[in-house]
Amino acid sequence: MVLNYIWIAFFVIAFVIAVFRLVVMGDFEVFPAIMNSTFESSKTAFEISIGLTGVLSLWLGIMKIGEKGGVVNVIARILAPVFSRLFPDIPKGHPVTGSIFMNIAANMLGLDNAATPLGLKAMEQMDEIKNEKLKIKNDLQPMSSEEYDRAKATASNPMIMFLVLNTSGLTLIPVSIMTYRAQMGAEQPTDIFIPILLATFVATIAGIIITSIYQKINLFNRTMMLTLGGACAAVGGIIWGFSQMDPDTMNKVSTSTATILLMTIITGFILAGVRKKVNVYDAFIEGAKEGFQTAVRIIPYLVAILVAIGVFRASGAMEIVIDGVKWCINACGIDTAFVDALPTAIMKPLSGSGARGMMVDTMQTFGADSFVGRLACIFQGSTDTTFYILAVYFGAVNIKYTRHAVTAGLLADLAGVIAAIAICYVFFG
Repeated sequence: MVLNYIWIAFFVIAFVIAVFRLVVMGDFEVFPAIMNSTFESSKTAFEISIGLTGVLSLWLGIMKIGEKGGVVNVIARILAPVFSRLFPDIPKGHPVTGSIFMNIAANMLGLDNAATPLGLKAMEQMDEIKNEKLKIKNDLQPMSSEEYDRAKATASNPMIMFLVLNTSGLTLIPVSIMTYRAQMGAEQPTDIFIPILLATFVATIAGIIITSIYQKINLFNRTMMLTLGGACAAVGGIIWGFSQMDPDTMNKVSTSTATILLMTIITGFILAGVRKKVNVYDAFIEGAKEGFQTAVRIIPYLVAILVAIGVFRASGAMEIVIDGVKWCINACGIDTAFVDALPTAIMKPLSGSGARGMMVDTMQTFGADSFVGRLACIFQGSTDTTFYILAVYFGAVNIKYTRHAVTAGLLADLAGVIAAIAICYVFFG
């Protein structure tokens, strides 16, 4: 429901601003720009979906081998103590636990192409769990067809927790951002590595806490405290390890680690299938067929959200938001050095490519090694594209009623933005 209101607001606000620019400012280009953006955004949404088809087929095929080879079940059993508390509505030892872990691991390594198919697989499995429980509930207490259809189209608690973990964007190795900084002439492209790691870690922890409050999940138990404490220690160890490296070594180690782990997963799944005497080729084909179907299913959802964002940008509404924020901060007497980097932070929940473009534009305008240029990079790495993720993941399982997913995701984003600003002042202010 929240997403519905936000979607409407994008168009209404864009229209009002466009009318004002036309009537008051005599801007005859604004409406053509808006209409052009609708066509371009629709085309982009379709191209993204089609572009995902091959990657989806590849990774869903690999996951099918992992399932039949027993690897996913092993991962599920190992993670059961933690995930049973974080996702209490998921049966212990269910294979979806392995899918969730694989998705989170891929995101942490910055492997977006691998993370999305794994995430879609996890969403489909969680949807199956929800529908099985709904069917049992309906058998015991019959619902009307309208109530049943609405319940099927409503996000479950595990789905929302999973989505928030994705939108908070925990990233250990921001390879792409470091690459952009190198291309823009940064003296030390890797100097934002530790700030991004800290900011994205804060966003993820905030997302877990916020969603747990909504879902009444108790995090104050031995298992969760040890897990969160261990995560803090692991992040600290990674920070220390990378801080001992020179920039070139850090780039090489980051890239190599991600690609080696990825290839290890693929090979490990195949060998596990061979060990279980699975016909791995047939298993791959079986899983890959799901990739095309999933890619087609998400097209309408992507078109809806990307067109709304495109209209909002083309109308000039985004510029007004930035100028308004800058005025408010000036009025409060607060240092405004960070405001010029805010377009990246505001755009990131809406569009990954849009935020990336704003990050590059900020580095071009102010310099890659400027405070604003570095902060834009930290914004880009501290959270993920909330609305894109919601559109793709919920669209894949026909979820229309998102409950508190948007609110929790945006609050996690806000925590990441605030953390990014504070951390940037500490490191580069």
